[in-house]
Amino acid sequence: MMMHEPLAFRALRGTLARNAPLARHTSWRAGGPADLLYAPADRDDLAQFLRGLPAATPVTVLGLGSNVLIRDGGIRGAVVLMHNPGGALAVADGLVYADAGVACPKLARFAAMHGCAEAEFLAGIPGTVGGALAMNAGCYGGETWAHVARVEMLGRDGTFAVRTPADFAIGYRSVATRDGAPLDALFTAAWFRFPVGDAAKARARIKALLAQRIATQPLALPNAGSVFRNPAEGKTAAQLIQSCGLKKLERNGVRISEKHANFIVNPGGAGRAADIEWLIGQVQQKVEEFKGVQLVTEVKIVGNPA
Repeated sequence: MMMHEPLAFRALRGTLARNAPLARHTSWRAGGPADLLYAPADRDDLAQFLRGLPAATPVTVLGLGSNVLIRDGGIRGAVVLMHNPGGALAVADGLVYADAGVACPKLARFAAMHGCAEAEFLAGIPGTVGGALAMNAGCYGGETWAHVARVEMLGRDGTFAVRTPADFAIGYRSVATRDGAPLDALFTAAWFRFPVGDAAKARARIKALLAQRIATQPLALPNAGSVFRNPAEGKTAAQLIQSCGLKKLERNGVRISEKHANFIVNPGGAGRAADIEWLIGQVQQKVEEFKGVQLVTEVKIVGNPA
């Protein structure tokens, strides 16, 4: 997008910035700038923004900035910030509604308060509902799309559409269109169907899961969650990494966590995205060399090298 083009955005109500640093918007505290960064005021404002973008301008969505590595050269095109602490949550017709910008732990607590079961796992996902939908996020035995009744999506032409799970190819930590192509629209909301449960038991399980997460994950240091998917069979990614003696592997302050081997931490945000990506490559190389297993990243790597 050229510098004279923002004239098309005069009616917007959100916050627009150019050449905007993205490190502050990622949980790894690393990454280069966005050509254009937009925080929409609401769903209609986001639709207006997309309608004003040239069709050739790529769009990247960020929620809480977890599960993503933005390279040091930054992201070309537009980046949309979808985290909305005031996003809507509601219960109607036996379904739980959530805006895409709502944090997953907030949805978990809301569902528990309204007597829903099986939503507790969402408390362990450090991202937004939109991000969980985009990758079929899961933990503690639960997966996002196992509970989706329908979703609302926003296309690049600024129009909304409601779709059902039958419209998607859903797999382990992956969601694509029915024919296997990348998603062609942004998630803006979802309706979930959870079984009826006991509110007190659900709240107690959330408390226990959060305690387990604090005890086993390096939450005090900048990280992006689990870096690698667990292999289909055999040991977990963390077990494979640890068995190769890779705990504490380090570069420029970025290191494999001593607490959980499937986490890479960036203390103080001092390391660069290139350091993190180097560690990812080293782990993949060593695990394949010593264990014969090809680790696949769960973290999405986007943007351009410096």
